[in-house]
Amino acid sequence: MISRSETFNLPNTITLMRISVVPFLFILLSNPGEFWSLIIAILFVIASITDFFDGYIARKYHMITTMGKFLDPIADKIIVNTAMILMIPIGRIPAWIVAITIIRDLIVDVIRSIASSEGLYIQASILGKQKTVTQIIAVTALMIHYSIFGINAHIVGTVVLYIALFLTIYSGVDYFIKLYKSVVK
Repeated sequence: MISRSETFNLPNTITLMRISVVPFLFILLSNPGEFWSLIIAILFVIASITDFFDGYIARKYHMITTMGKFLDPIADKIIVNTAMILMIPIGRIPAWIVAITIIRDLIVDVIRSIASSEGLYIQASILGKQKTVTQIIAVTALMIHYSIFGINAHIVGTVVLYIALFLTIYSGVDYFIKLYKSVVK
């Protein structure tokens, strides 16, 4: 049985705090003026950066828990996918890209569940991490949307979003190939 102190340690608390940003996404992206767009982008970046810290602390201080292994990847998906969904109605991101991203995430989760049920573990790949970082950069720029320091954030975000889309598809295919190879062995 997992103790309460093991479940509610610092890394897991940081992860839960990252998830708690989601209601602010709803509020601030519903009124996306120039000022609030910048504020929500800053909040999103801070929440995204905490992903590094919770993992680092968990590994360094041997605080890895079952809850943390479960929540950490879900927190990333919740915050990124929610931000992307909320930017569809305000015209900052195409719905079809969001759909592909969410479908890929679901397929990867199914692949990992199948592998786990067969006693196999498919570790998160560097491609998946690159996909997440690229998505965070794209979403941040699309949240800013307006020109900042003479740079059109929306154009930058759109270009990076297409790179993220490529990595999303490519990393999804990579997970499928890894499952296939581990089952065929």
